Amino acid sequence: MGLSEFKGVDFSKFSVIVKTLKDYEGVVAEILKENFPGIDVLAKPLNFSGLILVGGNVPAEDLAREIKSKIPEVERVLPVKMYVPAEMNSIIEAAKKMVSELSGAGSFAVNTVRRGRHDFTSIDVNVRVGAVIKEGANIPVNLDFPDKVVFVEIVGPHAYMGIVDGSEYPKKIKPGKFQVRGYFKKVSVVQMPYLGDLKASHEMGIRIGREVQTFEVGELIIAPIGAVKANELNAFIKGIFEGIESRYQIQTKSYPHKPHKTQVYIQNLYELVRERAKEPIIVFEPEGEPINKVSEKLANLVIENERTNFLIGSREGIPLGVYRFANLVIDLCPGVTIATDLAAASALTALAFAIHQKLSSQAEGGTQNQNNN
Repeated sequence: MGLSEFKGVDFSKFSVIVKTLKDYEGVVAEILKENFPGIDVLAKPLNFSGLILVGGNVPAEDLAREIKSKIPEVERVLPVKMYVPAEMNSIIEAAKKMVSELSGAGSFAVNTVRRGRHDFTSIDVNVRVGAVIKEGANIPVNLDFPDKVVFVEIVGPHAYMGIVDGSEYPKKIKPGKFQVRGYFKKVSVVQMPYLGDLKASHEMGIRIGREVQTFEVGELIIAPIGAVKANELNAFIKGIFEGIESRYQIQTKSYPHKPHKTQVYIQNLYELVRERAKEPIIVFEPEGEPINKVSEKLANLVIENERTNFLIGSREGIPLGVYRFANLVIDLCPGVTIATDLAAASALTALAFAIHQKLSSQAEGGTQNQNNN
């Protein structure tokens, strides 16, 4: 749709902003028309993707509520309170008119999405609108977990503004939720190699490499026992590096932080057990205790030590003799034999749960102590 085709559109008549997955706007627009006959629907206004403008005779709050309750294809639904030209002074004046509706809020934040060319940035709008509301409503700003969010959706020369609950903008980390990523660097995954058919060994290596890099573990030790065929081990190792690199490249592009790249070593399993006998050694095999019974011990070992070794078998499990040197032998899923390519991820996911549970209980204990004092 060319921009000239939008010239006759009255953008002020739209009262609800609907956000969708990219390239799914047309489908969602048709679904909206089917479910709400008589409404005005404009998909990809001014060719901006992931956006639908909706309007009708129904009050904006009611229409937004109905869309949210009936249409799972929509990502976010924002009822509009003010429509103004996308100019800073107009946006500020509109913000002043909305101040009274925020007087009972505990805190607020401003979220601006700017589409098109303007002589200001989204941050400029956040700062100016935030200052107006803070002064007028006398409530604090909370950028992490606000009670209310004032949204400013700018579509070319048009600006739509409104107020929604802070829950409409969920954060990945919230109160009661703790980061566990840093603890994985303290883990050494000791993986017996998957050997045999060269193609299968290579593919298994790729999968395991992606797993350990996903969790950014400190190191991966490929631990054979005795003599193994060099070409089979070579295929497995090549796959490991390919898997690590492919995941690492994705993390580099998408993470706000620089990811840790898992280091890879080779060492005979028995030699490693002898060398690291003074370090925590965890064996993951069906003969062990169910994870729910030992999760706290597992968390403590990782939290309290510089390095903890996770021993994971392959076609053949970890030898029984090694069990005597293990601090824990854990059964991750009683009654189920976990495939080799899922074992490392399963063990690390169990660790994530165990550590998060530990950190949560510590936080709750600290809160109780403060209340008692």
